Amino acid sequence: MSTLSTAVPADAHTGINGTALTVLIVLFLIVTVMGFMATRWRRPANMESLDEWGLGGRSFGTWVTWFLLGGDLYTAYTFVAVPAAMFALGSVSGFFAVPYTIVLYPIIFVFMGRLWSVSHRHGYVTPADFVKGRYGSRELSLAVAITGFLAIMPYIALQLVGIQAVLEVAGVGGGSNWLAKDAPLFVAFVVLAAYTYSSGLRAPAIIAFVKDTLIYLVIIVAIIYLPSKVGGWDTIFSAAQDKMAKPNPTTGKPTGAFIPGSQQLWAYATLGLGSALALFMYPHSITASLSASSRNVIRRNAAILPAYSFILGLLALLGWVAIAAGTKPIGLDGKPNAQLVVPQLFEDMFPSWFAGVAFAAIAIGALVPAAIMSIAAANTFTRNVYKEWVRPDATPKQEAQVSKLVSLVVKGFALVFVLLLDKQNAINFQLLGGIWILQTFPAIVFGLYTRWFHRWALLAGWAVGMVYGTLAAYNVINPATGNHFGGSVANIPGIAQMGYIGLTAFAINLIIAAVLSVALNAAKVPNGVDETIKGDYFAEAGDPRVQKLDLGPRETTASP
Repeated sequence: MSTLSTAVPADAHTGINGTALTVLIVLFLIVTVMGFMATRWRRPANMESLDEWGLGGRSFGTWVTWFLLGGDLYTAYTFVAVPAAMFALGSVSGFFAVPYTIVLYPIIFVFMGRLWSVSHRHGYVTPADFVKGRYGSRELSLAVAITGFLAIMPYIALQLVGIQAVLEVAGVGGGSNWLAKDAPLFVAFVVLAAYTYSSGLRAPAIIAFVKDTLIYLVIIVAIIYLPSKVGGWDTIFSAAQDKMAKPNPTTGKPTGAFIPGSQQLWAYATLGLGSALALFMYPHSITASLSASSRNVIRRNAAILPAYSFILGLLALLGWVAIAAGTKPIGLDGKPNAQLVVPQLFEDMFPSWFAGVAFAAIAIGALVPAAIMSIAAANTFTRNVYKEWVRPDATPKQEAQVSKLVSLVVKGFALVFVLLLDKQNAINFQLLGGIWILQTFPAIVFGLYTRWFHRWALLAGWAVGMVYGTLAAYNVINPATGNHFGGSVANIPGIAQMGYIGLTAFAINLIIAAVLSVALNAAKVPNGVDETIKGDYFAEAGDPRVQKLDLGPRETTASP
């Protein structure tokens, strides 16, 4: 550990940290080779189906699933944005991510096993597949699919933003011509697109081992070593408290919150709860879950995944370590950029070789979720748009081919988004995506337990929740820039408190769905055909119920 005491400065002439960049490139090449070799791992006789290409043969055990879910949920942008929020705005904007991931896992412990069972029993690949089978409603299924597809797109773009942040601190990405500025990101995009296309979900499953090992190593070393370099935790907390108390020159209000005040408790609590309810509604979260070999694998992972929450808490505190260290996150354009704070802290405080390891952890941390997200988006489009509405007779091979092509298009869109639009737009759209995806919760999760909710009532609740959430988010103005979509917190109607827009929209959605369900059920309006039965929700690996039985369609309103 003594070798960490002397940082190696970047080249003063070029601004490029050659040692760090070399380590980053070497580790990047290693995982690239692993990504292409993943196609041989547990390779079946035929990869030409969504079950194999898009879900890894539904064969991943406890530890593979743990690394895959960890790599999927704790993205590169998480490791950039959470400490950046702590650095710039304090605990309300940054630290809420820690309790929400703790609240999350008991929630998925309750329902995700049921979704795994019914999905394996009927061959469902996406959440919209389940909604179609449960409610017999193509329209509700399409609504869920479109919501998931739109919500996941800016999420993919933000992974590339994470890679950009690392490259910028390493000194790559400056200059006036596109070759100097964007070529490294193009290379990362081509690598990601190529191994995802060839290996499917097996590639991020393999790479997740490297990514998570590097992340754990870097954060544990940082949280042990860095406080001693800046005067200890007393100094760190005092510096953070002083900064948050200083008035913002633009608004005249305190810069942020060291500890949430009484007026911020609703915002903190609703952000945590709403985000916890939303995270496993994203198609990529469900894709990683459905790749597990059994429902007990999912339940075991719900018990051990909080280990990542511990690491996330340590990571968040690095934002305050950076305040005490006097870190200046300045981009190559000369402008302050809080998103660079963690990479810049590592470059300032560690020797270049270890900074390179940290940069690689973040960059590789972008490849895993970006691959899973693009696969999930492609599966959603193929199953719930292409096959359902365009070509119902598509074979499994044709589905796989379409999904591979769509995965390339999705990543290409994300690249264009990052290169041509302001990064703040990607952040704003990702916040909006979280609001949107929460509106699919009633159709998916409540549907796992009951069909009391009417399909048309769920569709109406979804539509109103989407409209309200979008308009409320649009009306949030960024005080620094005056732009719309300036955040995801707004006044909660009726209680005069600031809260998470997504949770307010969810409450409105649920009320409308419940009221209309009472009316439609009383009027005996047909509620679609349910292709599931009670036993489907408890089927386990090896159970004969996992093999789809041809029982024919049936009407039912009973709870499974």
